[in-house]
Amino acid sequence: MRAAIYARYSSENQREASIEDQVRLCKVRLTREGWSVAATYSDRAISGSQALRPGYQKLLQDVRSGRVDVVVAEALDRVSRDQEHVAGFFKQLTFAGVKLITIAEGEITELHVGLKGTMNALFLKDLAAKTHRGLRGRVEEGRSGGGLCFGYDVVKELDARGDPVRGGRKINPAEASIVRSIFTSYAAGKSPRQIAIELNAKGVRGPAAGEWGPSTINGNAARGTGVLNNELYVGKLVWNRLRYIKDPDTGRRVSKLNDISQWVVHDIPELRIVPQELWDRVKARQSTVKRDTRPDLDTGTDKPFWERRRPRFLLSGLAKCGVCGASYVKINARLFGCAAARDRGTCTNNLHIRIGNLEAAVLDGLSNRLMDPDLFKVFCEEFHREVNRLRMDDNAELIAQKADLEKVERRIHKIVEMITDDDAPIRALKDELRALEARRTQLEAAKAKAKAPQPLLHPNLAELYRRKVSQLQAALQYPKDREEAFELIRGLIDQIVLTPAKGQLEIEIKGQLAAILELCDGARKAKPGTVSGAGLAEQLKMVAGVGFEPTTFRL
Repeated sequence: MRAAIYARYSSENQREASIEDQVRLCKVRLTREGWSVAATYSDRAISGSQALRPGYQKLLQDVRSGRVDVVVAEALDRVSRDQEHVAGFFKQLTFAGVKLITIAEGEITELHVGLKGTMNALFLKDLAAKTHRGLRGRVEEGRSGGGLCFGYDVVKELDARGDPVRGGRKINPAEASIVRSIFTSYAAGKSPRQIAIELNAKGVRGPAAGEWGPSTINGNAARGTGVLNNELYVGKLVWNRLRYIKDPDTGRRVSKLNDISQWVVHDIPELRIVPQELWDRVKARQSTVKRDTRPDLDTGTDKPFWERRRPRFLLSGLAKCGVCGASYVKINARLFGCAAARDRGTCTNNLHIRIGNLEAAVLDGLSNRLMDPDLFKVFCEEFHREVNRLRMDDNAELIAQKADLEKVERRIHKIVEMITDDDAPIRALKDELRALEARRTQLEAAKAKAKAPQPLLHPNLAELYRRKVSQLQAALQYPKDREEAFELIRGLIDQIVLTPAKGQLEIEIKGQLAAILELCDGARKAKPGTVSGAGLAEQLKMVAGVGFEPTTFRL
């Protein structure tokens, strides 16, 4: 028996050695059973309420590929604490013929899945309630309810018994100076984007030692996120503004805004960083800035109007910067540019492109390659040959059935004539007649259901193909077909990388569309009947400057 060991610990009061302890217990069981260790899988400091764990997913992959005969864990809650995940994991193992055994429960059955899954779900719910209650008690004492805010340091304290007292904070002078400079710059008229670029240019590290961006500074006023909306900077602690719920589709936590009646607010004047006069000036300017302040309740950030709409352009959301890997985003109503270069000033790629030109380059490349004369000839020959062959086979079957029916009817007519003779073997003829009539009924039914013979393809179909391909881009403008066409083509593209090259943007397509274009290139040199898509590279490079003015990309 090839046994796989799975071990996991969460970040809740557990330690690194917990993995080794679990593995040691499982190996003792394996030794007693005489099983061999096929592999060991582990996830460290990851909650059992989510399935997006590297070790867990690798274990599932090996189970499906038949590399494991039995899975051993310390307890069922090590595999998962989520009812749905436990049931799904057990179902996967059952389908693969793999047993699940734990040190605590023994061999897992449907009964364990139902009972333990429910118990684990209740445990998580109870743990969340107790944690929330404990955090509220800490906030009522004027301490932080969790998370370190930029501008402050953690204060490590011990109570009379020597136990740590959590939630203490003190002002970090260096970071506090940066916070005040941000408020001052914004009140003076600078935009969050301009402030972020200046901070990054000076090498000033942001929260969690990351780069500064407009959203880090501006945040969301309704949710109290972002430097400019953090009321702790004026000595006011606001807790329970948001609640977090796990998205069942992605397994990620999504924040939701609580009703204001559920907020807990305390004044902590000793933690004030920003003077009230400066805070009021910032709030006054925010109220005059014309922007869409409606919060996106799924992400907790303000999104421009165009980002809340469905993809309006064919390649929206697929373009990435080839220099830093950041997304190419809208910088105005028509132009796309590198988000890192525009918002953070941390990328050197300042070339812009009209989304219409990008789409035209990709679609023209597709159309031109599909219209290549050599490829066109190969397509026509192979398509006609194969379709006509299939249709001839279908027609031949219909002809054979018709001939068989005529033969049966002639034989029936002959038998009827023979029965009238005095010397005819009546019983044998009647038996044959019954069989023939049954066969005739069968053939007539098949004839009634059969479609009319399909005509063979006319060579002029090639011209239809040429006309359709040449109209590919124009066809995407019809409202009736636009949405479906968008989804089909976008499904063929994983990513489009835009990289500066001699003052132009080089387009690199990644995904199945690139493989199709590569196939088109290879078809010109291939003999009819030998074209194959197997083993194709899934990326292809084009130059956006072809057919466009270079200055277009700098608008």
